[in-house]
Formats: sequence, C-alpha cells, structure tokens
Amino acid sequence: MASLGNGRRLWSLTGLMELEPKVPFLWPFSPVHQTGKGSGNMARRALKLASWTGVALTASGFYLYSNKYLDPNDFGAVRVGRAVATTAVISYDYLTSLRSVPYGSEEYLQLRSKVHLRSARRLCELCCANRGTFIKVGQHLGALDYLLPEEYTSTLKVLHSQAPQSSIQEVRQVIREDLGKEIHDLFVSFDDTPLGAASLAQVHKAVLHDGRTVAVKVQHPKVQAQSSKDILLMEVLVLAVKQLFPEFEFMWLVDEAKKNLPLELDFLNEGRNSEKVAQMLKHFDFLKVPRIYWDLSTKRVLLMEFVDGGQVNDRDYMEKNKIDVNEISRHLGKMYSEMIFVNGFVHCDPHPGNVLVRKCPGTGKVEIVLLDHGLYQVLTDEFRLDYCHLWQSLIWTDMKRVKKYSQRLGAGDLYPLFACMLTARSWDSVNRGIGQAPVTATEDAEIRNNAANYLPEISQLLNHVPRQMLLIFKTNDLLRGIEAALGTRASASSFLNMSRCCIRALAMHKKKNASSFFRRTQISFRETFNLWQINLHELILRVKGLRLASWVLALLCWLLPTPC
Repeated sequence: MASLGNGRRLWSLTGLMELEPKVPFLWPFSPVHQTGKGSGNMARRALKLASWTGVALTASGFYLYSNKYLDPNDFGAVRVGRAVATTAVISYDYLTSLRSVPYGSEEYLQLRSKVHLRSARRLCELCCANRGTFIKVGQHLGALDYLLPEEYTSTLKVLHSQAPQSSIQEVRQVIREDLGKEIHDLFVSFDDTPLGAASLAQVHKAVLHDGRTVAVKVQHPKVQAQSSKDILLMEVLVLAVKQLFPEFEFMWLVDEAKKNLPLELDFLNEGRNSEKVAQMLKHFDFLKVPRIYWDLSTKRVLLMEFVDGGQVNDRDYMEKNKIDVNEISRHLGKMYSEMIFVNGFVHCDPHPGNVLVRKCPGTGKVEIVLLDHGLYQVLTDEFRLDYCHLWQSLIWTDMKRVKKYSQRLGAGDLYPLFACMLTARSWDSVNRGIGQAPVTATEDAEIRNNAANYLPEISQLLNHVPRQMLLIFKTNDLLRGIEAALGTRASASSFLNMSRCCIRALAMHKKKNASSFFRRTQISFRETFNLWQINLHELILRVKGLRLASWVLALLCWLLPTPC
C-alpha cells in the first residue's frame, strides 16, 4: 500500500482509493473542482490514479497471460479481427495477382497455383489461431481431395495433427463440473498427456478403481461458447466473399457446420451413435466399436473402453504385425458400403486417426476399430435408393441411367462433372467403365488439376445437391485417401462389393413394397442370381490376376458373357 498524502491511500495492486472520513469525495463538477486550486489538485489526483491503475492492470494482465489464465483468443474482437483481416488479404490477392495475366495461359496456371498456396497457408494459420470451429471446418476442407485444388487440401491436412490441447487444469475443471468429482476420486490413474487432441476435444488414458482401462474424451472448455459465434462470423464472411466472387458459392460449408456442430458437441449423442452402428454391423466380426460407460458420461465427457491399434494408413505397422493391407481395404469397403447403401446411417469422419487396425488379443483375427462417432449422416430412403441406382449404373457403364440418376440427385446439366466427383475418375474412365482399369498416376493428376480448373462449377454443384450428399463426398474422399496410402485404390473388388450392397438394398426395398408372396419370391430369386453373377465376375478377375492358364479363363468367359 502506498501513501499519496492528504490522508489518502492507494492500493498498489487494485488502484482503489481509501479516503479518510474527513475528506469528502470530489466529483469532477463539484464546486471545489471548479476553483483553480481544487481543479489542479483534482487533476493531479486523477493523473496519479490513472497511472497507478494502468500499472496495476498491465501487471495483472501480464501475470494472467504468462500463467495461461488469459488467452487473447477468448476475446471476440481478436477472433473476428483476425478472420476479417485474413479474408480481406486472401480476396485482395486473388483480385490483383491474376488480373494482368491472360486467362488459361501457362503463366496464369503457375501464378494461380502460387496464389492458391499462399491463400491456403493463410487460411491454415487462421484456423490454428482461432482453433475450435475453425479447425473443424478446415479439416472438412482438407478432406475434399478431389473437389478442391491440391494446394488447399494438402496444406489443410496438417490440421488433423495440429489441433490445440487443453491444459490439465482445464481438463480437471470440465470433469469436476460435469461429473461432480475430482479426477483422483474417479480414477486410480489418469495420464496428463492426451493420447490425441482434436478440434473439439482430446482423449486421455485412465484406469478405473475396478481395474478397467478406459479412454476419457473431454471437450475443450471454450468450444461450446465460441462455436455459435464462429459460425455466424463464417456466414458473414462467406456472403462478403460471394459479393466479390459471384461464381463461388460456399454457403454449403456454413450450412453443414451450422447443422452438424451442435450434434458433435453433444457426447451423449456420440455414445448413442456408437451403440447404434455396433448393433447395425454386428454381423461383421472384423469390426470393433469401443463400449460406452454411460454412468460416467455427460455432454462434455465420454468414457469408453480403451482399445489400442495402429492407424489404418500405417503400412509399417501392418507389415510389422503381419496384417494384409488388401484384407483391410476389403473390410473397409464392405463396412462403408453397408452403411451407405443398405442402412443409410453413415460414419462421416473416417480419417486415419479415427480408424485403427489391430490383431485381436484373444483370437489373433484382424480387426478394424472405429472411433469418434459424433458425425453421422442419415440418408432418406429416396436419396439412398437413387444413390444405389446411380452406383449400379456407374459400375455397369449404363450412361443413360448415370445421367438420369445424377439429375435426380440435383446435378442437372453438370452430371458428367458429378459422376467424376463421385468416382474420382476422368470422364473417359467413367465412359469406359470404372472397374475396367485401376487409377494411373496420370489420371490422378488430371483429376486433381480439374479440381482447380472447375472450381466455380464444383462449388455451384455442391450448393445445389441435397445436403445429404455433402458428407458423402467427404467420406468418399477420406476413404480414397486411405486406399491410396495402402496402395489398394480403385480395385475392381471394391466396386463389386459396392454393387452387392446396392443389389441387396434395392431388393429389400422392392420386397418391402411387394403385394404378394409370389412377387417377393421372384425378387429374391433375381437378387440371388445377380449376386451369383457378381461372384463369378469377381472370380474371373482373380483368375486374370493370378495369370492362370488361358483355357480356364476362356471357359469362365464362355460360361458368363462379361467383359474379359
């Protein structure tokens, strides 16, 4: 405490005056203040008070910031200012950098690539700085490998490994608030270092008092409060960008975030999704979905069975543990085909951190472990059946039906682009048959280049297709990324598995609406015959791959007239 004379004292840390009763408090417009001497004394007092207050606030702010009690990112003005500034800089770069170069020239393409890369880096820095919802949206964009320019997807992919971590103090606070107990009361041990951190939460390994090892998913404490404001900010910025670049329509991205984020922030919803998909796919003995412990789960804390394994794109882990990558790829294709075509309930975040592989400790069988069930897409029957018909048409190269069902799904005259986006194949490959030949490096590069060349058309298409299609695109691209990492992408076997699920789904729908036992029997017979055809076609392809004797191949081709 410091003394300022005249019987007054000033608290050095708080800047609050304590006045003796004999000295009246002087308001700026009191009679004493209006005299010369009183005015001078009052001005000096005000100056000293302001100085000490400034020092106290500065010292307090520095102390809070250095001890991580105060984060500039918590202030809305900072987050808004950073987002607005980044959007303005990116827009200005596009408006000015490409203006003086002839459109479509080699110089234009090279310069555009540099602008894409600069802009992607700025966007990535913004996501890392604002965290939470921004990282979630950035991850979504980074997953759209064959829909956005490679400069953006390759740059934004790092957001999967650069998500922020909450401090252990914040984790303890969330658990205390939601479960009403301290960590040491709930667990025998609790690892302070998280197993992994995502945009909305992080996971810690712990041991319960009864000896069970569990994974504890804890939501970042500030995400809930910031998410709605962040989405509103994104909506305003997207509308502003549309005024500058009318051909780009990214409102679909905001609409998806607005709809899905509240669901992802509710961990009880994630737990319900987890149990639903485990029941739905229980006939797949290779699938493992961790059990939920409901008695210790809330909207912000989720307790799960702890399951270890390697990431699904880690070929070194699979070689070390003698896991066949082709088997994993087939299992993954079966699982997602079943979800999409048969059940219409789709896990929409299969990035490598959410899909693990392992050998089951008890049986030694290969298992796929599916994690993070916060984001699912529920498909309507109408959409699901149209989607089944479309994939059947793509697999069997029925171009009239490709056009018909693409248009039914909102593609309009852009149906060739829509087919290419779905399959990540060139239009020439779609016309020849997507199962006839695997993707070459040249074709892959062509697809990625077209993502940049047709960006206005792609954004227009994404804005007009049913909302259900948006997460399907993301899921398709994530699965292709896994297949590319495993070296199994676009094998004919994956397309045939999809075709099996389409046949089953369409037959199930027809039998449900059949009016007689005879009609249902007829549909079942047709279904069995079509599945047999696919099995035989797959056998032919395997014979080709094994390079057996030519007379065996000729015999099989004669038995079933299929492309050989």
